[in-house]
Amino acid sequence: MSKDTSLHDIGVQNIGEPIRITDVEPLGGVSAEPGKDGQKIKIWTKLALTSDEQLFHRIADSFVNAITHLARQAGTSVNLRRADTVLLVLKPKGLAELWVDTAAISMQCAVKRSIKTGTVIFERDIADITGMSFPCVDIGKEDQLVCLFRQDWRFALAFDMNPDGELDLKGFERTLGSLYRQMKYRHLYDGLGDSTVFNRLIKAGWFPFVEIINSEFKDILLNCEADFDLTEVEEKVLSKFDPSRTEKILERWMAKSHFSDKEGLLKSAINAFNNKDPFSVIKILLTEIEGVLNGAHRAAYEGQGAKLNKLLAFAELSAERKAGGSNTLLFPKEFGRYLKEYTFGNFDPSSDSGSAGSRHAVGHGAASQESYTMTRALQAILTLDQLAFYT
Repeated sequence: MSKDTSLHDIGVQNIGEPIRITDVEPLGGVSAEPGKDGQKIKIWTKLALTSDEQLFHRIADSFVNAITHLARQAGTSVNLRRADTVLLVLKPKGLAELWVDTAAISMQCAVKRSIKTGTVIFERDIADITGMSFPCVDIGKEDQLVCLFRQDWRFALAFDMNPDGELDLKGFERTLGSLYRQMKYRHLYDGLGDSTVFNRLIKAGWFPFVEIINSEFKDILLNCEADFDLTEVEEKVLSKFDPSRTEKILERWMAKSHFSDKEGLLKSAINAFNNKDPFSVIKILLTEIEGVLNGAHRAAYEGQGAKLNKLLAFAELSAERKAGGSNTLLFPKEFGRYLKEYTFGNFDPSSDSGSAGSRHAVGHGAASQESYTMTRALQAILTLDQLAFYT
């Protein structure tokens, strides 16, 4: 069974009982194409989609009608269109449990700081969402699952008809987490998916860095979408980074061996930022990013270093492996592009076009003095910090 006994030990339980149904016929799946009587058609036995997709509404309506009918069989009337979370567990021998807003829900998250059991988690503490589960519901290997839930003004549907009789429950929980993440952070996916907006972000040196993704980044994104000047919002963001916050970032770095090897340099950069010395911050960090990446690469590949292009590819791959995919809030592919086009972007030395956002311009002494701003210094810190979550 999948029940999490550790949660029961601390008193976590469902808020109600399920509707228990008998004489339920096992579900085969959902038709993937039309077919006439006697024709062979394809069916989906596993599927996950949100209400942003046109097919969702047809399939969701079909499931709602079927589940409502099953509830009536059990002598219960339910209005699933007003429910937040619906979980149908179909068990062997024609048994089923229908949970309508009564099952305890657990979200699996990657967090930015050390957390003790019982600590209140703020949205700003969340780095990524990797799973969603029902820890106090008994789910067996032979069961079939259907889950329909809402987040804000969107809905998601996932089902697994378990055709092989070996339910991949962990995989189903990851799927639910992915659906939740897509709906909760739709604005981020839309923003990075809009080439015009993403180009503006990169040009200004911004990215949904983990440290600001659930806090300051929203205002940055809104201003880029409107094509407003970013000076005012950048000043607000800078004001949020006091010594207490930068020290926490430094602590996160020191927990990584390929960062702690450069402890003196990185401490100097953080101290310089706290002392409002962008020159030192940028000179130190932009020239150390490649070294940190190389250290992580050596640790992963038996001491072998690599050149820049391979290091950037390694950063993307590491993030995908760590987060379990490329569509997570770490945005590995998009960050790879940010590194290539901004942090390690080429510049033309003959036209004096370098800025303090470019590692190459800084390293060759070609960045103008005016471009060494506190905003650029913060971006350098956040860029290096992003790699702490990747490697």
